[in-house]
Amino acid sequence: MKSETPEILAQQIRAGSSRALSRGLTWVEQGGPRAEELCGLLYPCTGRAQIIGITGSPGTGKSTLTRRLALAAAKRNLRTGIIAVDPSSPYSGGSILGDRIRMNDLSSELGIFIRSMASHGALGGLCRAAEDSADLMDAAGMDLVFMETVGVGQDEVDVMGLAHTVVVVTVPGLGDDVQTLKAGILEIAHVHAVNKSDRPGADQSVADLLAMLNLGPAGRSGWTPPVLSCTAATGEGVEALLDSVLGHMSALKESNGLQRRQLEIAKARVSRIVREGLERMIEEPACGTAQMIDQIARREVSPYKYVKALTSELAQFIETNKNA
Repeated sequence: MKSETPEILAQQIRAGSSRALSRGLTWVEQGGPRAEELCGLLYPCTGRAQIIGITGSPGTGKSTLTRRLALAAAKRNLRTGIIAVDPSSPYSGGSILGDRIRMNDLSSELGIFIRSMASHGALGGLCRAAEDSADLMDAAGMDLVFMETVGVGQDEVDVMGLAHTVVVVTVPGLGDDVQTLKAGILEIAHVHAVNKSDRPGADQSVADLLAMLNLGPAGRSGWTPPVLSCTAATGEGVEALLDSVLGHMSALKESNGLQRRQLEIAKARVSRIVREGLERMIEEPACGTAQMIDQIARREVSPYKYVKALTSELAQFIETNKNA
C-alpha cells in the first residue's frame, strides 16, 4: 500500500491493531531500512512487557508448555504475545511453521498473538528478528511476550541476552541433568520446569536440579531459581509455573534488579547488531572490503591492522554522536 509508511504503521501498532502488528512483524523478518525505521519509531514505546525466554532441548515439550502458559495468562486478562522460533527449512530457508500448527487454536483466544519465524541457523536458537519482534509486540500493548527457542546446546544461551526471565524446560529420562550442567544452562535459568512430570523419574529430576542449584552461586537479585514439575499436556502445574515467572519480574523490580537486566540486555543487543553489521560488511563486495581481504590473504596486510581500522572508525562515530 502506498500509504503504508513506517510512521503510519508505527502509529497503528501503538493503537493495538493486530493487522498492523502482523504487517510490522513481516517487515522485521524481511529486514532492511524500513524495518529499522519502524523499530526506531517504536523503541521509545517499549519497556513495559515482560519478555520470557522458553528454552530447552528438543523434545521437552516447549511448544505445548508455552501454549499452556499463554492460556493461563489470558485467563488472568494479560495480553500475551508468542514468538515461536522454528528451525529453518534446509531447502527454502523458511520456517517449517510447526509451532504455528501446534498453537493454531490460540489465535481465537482473546489477547494472544502468535508469530512463528525461522531461526536461519542462529546459534542460540533465536533468529535475528526475534528481539525486534518482541519490541513490536511490546509497543502494541502486550503484557507478556514468550520467546520459544529452537533448542539449547553447549553454547546456545543467547536467550539470556534477550529475556527478562528465562525458563529452562527439561524432562525426565533424557539425560538432561548432565546436559544442563555441561551447557551452563543452570546459570542462565531463572525458573526450571521439569515437564512431563507424569513420567517415571520426575521426582529424581527435580531433586537433582535442586542439588545442583544448592552447589551453584547465589541467585541473582536475591532470587533463587525455583524447580517446578508440570505436565503441559494436561495443564498440571502450569498455574504455579506462571506464578513463578511473574514472581521473578516482581523480584527484579523490588530489588532494583530490573534496571541491571535492562542494561545487560541492551549491551548484548548492541553487541549482536554491531557483530552482524560487521559480518555483512565483510561479506558485501560493494563495501570495498574484498580488496582488503585479498591483501590479508596475500600477507600484505595484517588482519589486526584491518580490524583496528574498522574499530577506530566505529569509535569515532560513537564519539561524534554520543550527545546526539
